[in-house]
Amino acid sequence: MNNLVPLLVAIPLGMGFLIPLAVRLHARLPDVLANVAFLAMFVLSVSLMGHESVYHMGGWSTPIGIDLRIDALTNLMLLVINGLALLAGLYSVAYLDRYTARHRYYSLFLFVVAGTNGVVLTGDLFNLYVFVEITAIASYPLVAFGGEDEGLEAAFKYAVLGSLSSSLILIGIGVIYGITGTLNMEHLASRFAGADATVPLQFALALFFCGFGVKAALVPFHTWLPDAYPAAPAPISAVLSGVVSKVIGLYVLMRLLFNIFGISDDMLMMMRWMGGVTMVVGGFLAMGQWDIKRLFACSSISHVGLIVLAIGFGNPWGLIGGLYHLVNHAVFKPLLFFCSGQVEVAAGTRDLREMRGLGRKTPLTAIVCLVGSLSLAGVPPLCGFWSKLIIVVAGIQASHFGWAATVVVMSIFALAYQLKVQKEAFYSEAGSSDHSAASGPASSDDPDAARASEPLLIAIPMIVLAIGCAAMSLLTLTGLESPMLVGPAAEVLINGVWKK
Repeated sequence: MNNLVPLLVAIPLGMGFLIPLAVRLHARLPDVLANVAFLAMFVLSVSLMGHESVYHMGGWSTPIGIDLRIDALTNLMLLVINGLALLAGLYSVAYLDRYTARHRYYSLFLFVVAGTNGVVLTGDLFNLYVFVEITAIASYPLVAFGGEDEGLEAAFKYAVLGSLSSSLILIGIGVIYGITGTLNMEHLASRFAGADATVPLQFALALFFCGFGVKAALVPFHTWLPDAYPAAPAPISAVLSGVVSKVIGLYVLMRLLFNIFGISDDMLMMMRWMGGVTMVVGGFLAMGQWDIKRLFACSSISHVGLIVLAIGFGNPWGLIGGLYHLVNHAVFKPLLFFCSGQVEVAAGTRDLREMRGLGRKTPLTAIVCLVGSLSLAGVPPLCGFWSKLIIVVAGIQASHFGWAATVVVMSIFALAYQLKVQKEAFYSEAGSSDHSAASGPASSDDPDAARASEPLLIAIPMIVLAIGCAAMSLLTLTGLESPMLVGPAAEVLINGVWKK
């Protein structure tokens, strides 16, 4: 099993370079090759569950060689990344009919997956930086893939801020190497175990926090996200929101703070405040949006803040709740972005005020979008309720009653703006635009009320994720302790030890 680990990076990289050649044989061959690669990586991720090991690239042991490490937290993240990649790949087959150059799309998409897989596998800080850059550089053109002004502007802003954050991260890595003479994570964990944080180390940590804070879209580093997610194609918005910002932002911060440098009370307090402020700001931003994709994007900011706040509570329930919500967010938010793609095609607009009666035109989308909206808002018995409940309990246990109450209040806000989406997009007879008002209520004879196309390869990913919103709630009945679930992953952070 250990020899299969490098394939999680090699398969998407190799297929990403192969697809531009394969398109010369048949225009649809990229669809097949990309989805075969996604399926292979998902199967590998499932087969590695419960497996812990260190793979030495080329047979060279540390510190000379490059390590790829597997533990419970790695297993969980690989399952999330490659499961969502497979669903987004299937969704893309029919969705890309409105675009050209699908082979370039799939190549870039595969490079994103290769980078995120590498980020969670690597045991070396410099290679972590390399994989973060592979992910980021492949993401920029995907945001602008439609070629419209909106996408080009969003991609430019994303690239500028991403390059700035990458520079901060690289400087921090240089400082760490100057202090220790090594970048191997296991060696760094041994060096810093029980040691006081010196001024250079504090400076490096500040650089990491700012750099990866931009990648995660923590306030005040969030300004790129409300433009980037709406501009990207729907399946890319789903992947960016569901895994990319979580992996190259939150996952890396958790690894660094808990497993490498060691967490302190001051760091936890900073995480609580940054997480709490991000949660509130993202929620208020979402409340004021009428662009359906921009609304979902702003709510992603709020949920990033919720996860960071939960981790900042610093107790086992906070870590379990934070990781559980991270996984839940990778289920319901991609579902909502998939639905937004269908809504945009059916309505010809992303403005909720110009939509009317899409529940008739896209009945399946209406049903699964309702499931995703209620999950995001934390309505029982769907998955979002349980992770938010655990986070509230964690806040009460840690005596942070104000933050626990804030989580409840922001959940009510989330329900309000998600109900706005449901009402305006699916269940109102006429929108608020002049054309809609003049048209009057849709009737059965109205051609606009005709059912829109919901292709099978678009319907399947949405149905799977909607079922996942219900199925993930069953984790609470298992105590979250199954070897394939959240408990063992949280233990990796709780123990604070980088296993040999």
